[in-house]
Amino acid sequence: MLRSRLFRRVPLALAAALAFTLGTPAFAQPGHGPGPGMAHRGHHGTQIEHVIASVKDRLALDSSQQVMFDSALAATRTARENGRAEMQRMRGAAQAELAKPEPDLAALAAAGDAAQANLQALRRQVRAQWLQLYATFSPAQKSVVRDVLVQRMERHESFRAKMRERFGGQG
Repeated sequence: MLRSRLFRRVPLALAAALAFTLGTPAFAQPGHGPGPGMAHRGHHGTQIEHVIASVKDRLALDSSQQVMFDSALAATRTARENGRAEMQRMRGAAQAELAKPEPDLAALAAAGDAAQANLQALRRQVRAQWLQLYATFSPAQKSVVRDVLVQRMERHESFRAKMRERFGGQG
């Protein structure tokens, strides 16, 4: 009985390890989790698209900036949808491969690496759109964005300090 339970858990553990190894690049709308341009909120919350979208109402965009904003936002949403579709495709490929008696994990890892490279290129394209918009900002608009970035970095450092204090590490 123990052996049969173990054999049922091994594929699940392998699938979980594979999913963790392959990573899960995801996309999100500004202000809603990971987004293109930085890959993940783990980058200290400094994603330019998230910052710009979060302070849009304070930026007083002119009409050409608004067009650029709408275009960048649409690209962000499209990238998120493409990322979700790619991850769904990779999940299906992983399930199909793991259903085989001898799964080819090297091929699966190579496919995951290729998917991540494609998604990273897409994230960079989207980030470039947001940076083009930022380049059109006046000094006052740029200072609004800078202030939010500084606040986020301070909040991040405060959190890190609390975690170091709590768990006592280099963190």
